[in-house]
Amino acid sequence: MERAAKKEAVEQLNEVFKTTSVAVVAQYSGLTVAQMQKLRMQMKQAGAAVKVSKNRLAKIALEGTDVVAIGPMLKGPTVIATSNDPVAAPKVAVEFAKANEKFVIIGGSMGKTVLNVDSVKALASLPSLDELRAKIVGLLVAPATKIAQLANAPAGKLARVIQAHASKGEAA
Repeated sequence: MERAAKKEAVEQLNEVFKTTSVAVVAQYSGLTVAQMQKLRMQMKQAGAAVKVSKNRLAKIALEGTDVVAIGPMLKGPTVIATSNDPVAAPKVAVEFAKANEKFVIIGGSMGKTVLNVDSVKALASLPSLDELRAKIVGLLVAPATKIAQLANAPAGKLARVIQAHASKGEAA
C-alpha cells in the first residue's frame, strides 16, 4: 500500500471506531471467500459491518476512540465487526461462529468496556433494540386494551340481559 492509501484507510477506520458503540474482534484464518461474503451479508442485514485491515493500521486508527481497548487483541488474521446497536454485531458473530469453527471470537469492546469471549456471548443473548422497543410498546398498549375491554364488558352484559329478557317475552 502506498503511504496516501494507508493514511486514507486509517482515517476511514478511525471514523468507524468513533461512531460505533460495539466492536467484536475475531480470527478468521481458514475461512473461504464465500464464507466471508456470507458473514458480510449477515452483518449488513443486521445493521452491522465487518472490517478486515492490517493490524498495525487498525491499532493506529484505534487511538483516540472509545474502543481503543481492542488493540491488544489484534494479532494474526483478525476481522473487526462493528455496529451502533450494541447487540447486532455480537449476535451475528456468535451465530456465525457456531456454524463455522474456523471463525473464533477473541473479544471486543462496548464503549470503553473491554469484553472477553463470554461477555460477547452474553451480549449476543440479549434482545435487540427493535425487540426491546416492540416489548415496551406491547406493555404500553396492553393496559389500554384491558381498559377498553372492561369498559365494554358491562354494556355487553346489559345487552345480553336485555336480549334474554326480550326472548323470554317473545316466548311467553
